[in-house]
Order: sequence, then structure tokens, then C-alpha cells
Amino acid sequence: MEHEAILILSGGLDSTVLLYHLLEKGVRPLAVTMRYGQKHDTEVTMARRTAAACSISHRVVDLPLDTIFSSSTLLKGGATIPDGHYSDETQRSTVVPNRNLILLALAAGIAEDRGCSDVYYGAHATDRAIYPDCRPAFIRAASAACEEGTYHRVRVRAPFQDWSKTDIVREGARLGVPFENTWSCYKGGPTPCGTCGTCVERREAFCKAGIKDTGV
Repeated sequence: MEHEAILILSGGLDSTVLLYHLLEKGVRPLAVTMRYGQKHDTEVTMARRTAAACSISHRVVDLPLDTIFSSSTLLKGGATIPDGHYSDETQRSTVVPNRNLILLALAAGIAEDRGCSDVYYGAHATDRAIYPDCRPAFIRAASAACEEGTYHRVRVRAPFQDWSKTDIVREGARLGVPFENTWSCYKGGPTPCGTCGTCVERREAFCKAGIKDTGV
């Protein structure tokens, strides 16, 4: 078997730390990055950089959800991305409808095609408040569906599902992850905006961990 697992590598902090976490455990996944109609490609650039630095196989897959969905502010053609904390009701507009199930289903198909039995993604506890597809019940249900729908009984793995963003930052620091090779900002300017939900979440996590963020 060429690869024993698939990792959804967005180019963000969580999936990048997860890659280093897996590599430490001896798992060398095929990294798959989805270009799904986001307003910017900065994360895709970071994912390519990380895959090259780690010498792992990497695929970028085009999945133009922006041509199907119109409600999410994250997608091309969507409204302005709101500033604020993830606890704010306005942040619900950043949800791409059923995004993780769509991405996981595609990743599970790639796993089945390649003869792999595990798909990893970086869901974590801090995101549960706003993103239903990061919650344990969703992860269990998605894994059960993928197992039932594949000959290789492909399972969805989310090792960080009970971790906070701060825990992930600490793990990244322990593993020596180059945080400058990750991107969190939803707005995709030349530098992170510092005010959108994911920028606020990232800043809080590094502050709580007492670690300098080299990615800002």
C-alpha cells in the first residue's frame, strides 16, 4: 500500500499540526487539499509548502462549492466576512453548508480508491460552538457512514476532537511546527486581518499557551 491514510490538509493551523502529529507516530499520509471556492487560496499555498517541507505526497482537488452554495461568507460571491469572536451569532454566516461531510466523503472515496482505511481531519473542541461538523456526534456518524459505504471500511479519525485550540498550539510547539507555514485568516489579505473569527481564535490560543505566533 502506497499510503496508509488520507489527511485533509487545509493549510491551516489545526491540520498542519495534525500532519506533524501523525508523522511522529509513523503515519505518512497522502495529504489532500480541497480548493472548494474559498475567497482566497492562501491556505492552499501553505498546504503545498508544508507538504513539500515534510516530503509527503500531496493532491489539490478542485471542488467549486461556490457555484452551488450562496449562503456562506467564506465562498466567492458571498457577503462580507464578519469580524468578531466565534461566540458571536454573526459567525454562523461563515459556515459552508455541510462542508466537512462533503470533504470527508470525497476523502473517503480517495481512501477507498487507494486502498487506505483511515481519513484524518483536524476537528477540535473549540470549534464546536459554531461548526456542527466538528462535534463528536457528527464525527461518529460520518465515520459510520464511510465504513458502511466502502469495502475497505474507511474510518474518519479526528485525534484532536477533544482538544482545545490552545492544546493544538502547544502540541505544534512541541513538535517544532513552523507556524509561519500556516494560515488562519478568512479574509486572505497580504497579512492576517486580526479581526475575523478565526484570527481572534488563533490569537487567543497562542496567548493562553504563552507561545509566540510566528505566522503573524
